[in-house]
Amino acid sequence: MFSPLRHTGSILSKGQPVQLTFFVTSKCNARCPFCFYVDNTGKTENHKNGVAELSLAEIKKISASMGKLLWLAFSGGEPYLRRDLVEISKVFYEQNSPVFMLFPTNGLMPDMIKDKTEQILKHCKKSVVTVKLSLDGLHGDHDALRDTPGNFAKTLCTYELLGELLDKYENFELGVNTVFCSENQDKMDEIIDFVQTMANVKTHTISMVRGNLADTHYKEVDHEKYHHAINRLENNLKNQTSNIYRFRGARLKAAQDILQRRLIHQTLLDQQRQIPCYAGKLNLVLTESGEVYPCEILSTSFGNVRDYDYDMKEIVHSEMARPVLNSINNNRCYCTHECYFITNILFNPRLYPTLAKEYVQIQSV
Repeated sequence: MFSPLRHTGSILSKGQPVQLTFFVTSKCNARCPFCFYVDNTGKTENHKNGVAELSLAEIKKISASMGKLLWLAFSGGEPYLRRDLVEISKVFYEQNSPVFMLFPTNGLMPDMIKDKTEQILKHCKKSVVTVKLSLDGLHGDHDALRDTPGNFAKTLCTYELLGELLDKYENFELGVNTVFCSENQDKMDEIIDFVQTMANVKTHTISMVRGNLADTHYKEVDHEKYHHAINRLENNLKNQTSNIYRFRGARLKAAQDILQRRLIHQTLLDQQRQIPCYAGKLNLVLTESGEVYPCEILSTSFGNVRDYDYDMKEIVHSEMARPVLNSINNNRCYCTHECYFITNILFNPRLYPTLAKEYVQIQSV
C-alpha cells in the first residue's frame, strides 16, 4: 500500500496540497433538499454557469500538475453518474498515488456502483479505496428526507453487493455516512443502532449539514443532540461494539475521528474556529467545470484551472489566490467540514498529545 509517511514533511512546510476534493459532476439522481451542490436536471453542462464538465484529457493535465496525494475524495452530485469515473480514478492513481480514495454514493444504482468499484479496486491496488453509503434515516424516513422513493431499499441492495468485495480486495473499505440535520436529529439513536447491525460496514461517520441551503431550516440543529450522537459513536469504538477500519493505521484514524467530532461540536457552540485551517495550502477543491477553491464552503474561487494551462501549482500561487488565503489565515471564517478536519488535525503537531491520548484508549481490534 502507498505509505502516508511520505507526507510527514508537510507537517512543517504546509507547502504542497496533499488532499484534493474533486466534484466530478453536479448531476444527481436524488433530490436531497439539504444538498448545497445538487443538479437534478440531467444536463451535461454545469448547472451553475453553463460550462461543460472537465474532459478526461483535461483531468490528465490537472493531475500531472500535482504531486503525491494523501487523500483524494470524489464528490458531486452523484460521483457514479460520471461515466468515466473509473478512468478518472486510474489517472489519479497512476500520476498521484493517493493513499486514500473516497467515493461517497447515494446507493441508487446498485449494479453500476458495484461494477465500477470493482474495476477501481482491481487497478488501484496500492490505495485504500473507501465507499461511503449515505444513510440519513430508516426505511420511509430516508426516502422522504431525500425526496427519493425507494432510496433506502436500493442503498441496502448496494450494501449487500459491495459487501461481496470485502473478502476479494484487502484495500477495500465500506462505510456509512449520515448527514446530521434538523429532520433526523431525533432519530439518530435508531440510525446508529441499525448501522451497527450492518456487519460489512467498517465505520459509521456523521457529517453536520453545511453550505448555503435554499431551505435553511435543515441547519437548525440542536447542538446537544449532535453531542449525544458523537458520544455514542465514540463509546462504540472504545468498547469494541463498533467495527473499525481495516487498513494499517486504523486506530490513529479512529482517534482522529473522535477528536474531530469534539472540535466540530465546540465550533458549533462557540461559532468560531478552534484550530488553524490549512485550506488552500494542504487542501484544495476542484469543481467539475474547473474552478479551484480552497474549500467547498467558501464562495471565492482561486480562478479556473483552464485559464492557467491546467496547472494547479500556478493557480494556487496566483494573484487571485492570495487575498483568499490571507482571509483564511486571518481566521475570518470557520466551518464544520469533516474532511478538512482530517488534515487540520493530523498535520498540527500541537494536537498530537490529545490525539495520542485518544489513540491509547481505543482498544486493539
